[in-house]
Amino acid sequence: MLELHRVNKSFNGRTVLSDIHLTLENSRRTAIVGPSGSGKTTLLRLIAGFEKPDTGVITLSGQTLCDNGVSVPAHQRRIGYVPQDGALFPHLCIADNIAFGLKGAKAEKQKRVDELMALVSLPAHLQKHSPHEISGGQQQRVALARALAQRPALMLLDEPFSALDTGLRAATRKAVMDVLQQANVASILVTHDQGEALSFADRVVVMRDGQLSQSGSPWMLYHQPASEDIATFLGETLILDAKVTGGQADCLLGRIAVDRPTASGKARIMLRPEQIVIQSVKADSAEGNSAATIHATIRKVDFSGFVSTLTLHVHHAAADIIELKTVSHAAFAVGQQVSLNVTGTAHVFSQ
Repeated sequence: MLELHRVNKSFNGRTVLSDIHLTLENSRRTAIVGPSGSGKTTLLRLIAGFEKPDTGVITLSGQTLCDNGVSVPAHQRRIGYVPQDGALFPHLCIADNIAFGLKGAKAEKQKRVDELMALVSLPAHLQKHSPHEISGGQQQRVALARALAQRPALMLLDEPFSALDTGLRAATRKAVMDVLQQANVASILVTHDQGEALSFADRVVVMRDGQLSQSGSPWMLYHQPASEDIATFLGETLILDAKVTGGQADCLLGRIAVDRPTASGKARIMLRPEQIVIQSVKADSAEGNSAATIHATIRKVDFSGFVSTLTLHVHHAAADIIELKTVSHAAFAVGQQVSLNVTGTAHVFSQ
């Protein structure tokens, strides 16, 4: 279990982390996500022991790592660390990179290298290669193997996939998840990629301006964000003004069920794009709106492959324009009449 209590950190008079309280107990994979400059990497470096907090306590599995200015050195913390660029030694071969820091007889170290190469699914013949002779994804696997060599209690991953191409990034992330699960090592991933955080972790922590804004399961943060700011940061949204009563919200898209049946009065509600079904309709059937169906006219189409962004004018609203992202399953066109049907419930933000 990792615990941080009232952790603060400043650089040159500028507050980077403010009153951080965090307990990671049952989660095997945690992601800390936030925009650049939110304090994510600094928090990771404090946990690793590369920096010291100004104030606060950090403990891991009952061992105090930092308290009142006393700090356990990084190499004594049983924490593995994989930086963004892997930080492999260019003058060492792959096997020597993995074995760096291992103690014991040569045969024992070689046995550990062989085990780790197999664990991260790297062929044995790469052991004598130099880092520049293998791919970016393979380099990250070597960096992970080296971090696992010391059998850490916790693995820290500082945006290790950000420099990889999109396809390779997803494949490498999946491979790393599998390796960590096989090794039975808890991990913390720092990333600014929201999708990466949601897919990697079983607990997500959102950081904003040096503070922890919200934490919980990926599903909870995506569907029940604590604020509009977190909602828009974690994914595409449609946020509407509404009047809520009896578990229903009356809004631009008609009457929608909400996730807070006790909410009442004026409110702001959130829908995710996948909750809105957009279908083409004939012009003569788009004159009115039923209780369940809203009609609109497409004013603009931005096609980007898998997803299209539609700018829509809702018929029953004089000047209301909304933007929706939708899977490009149909060739939408400007001037086209469409129907909008909402599925599921809308999230009501606390006032």
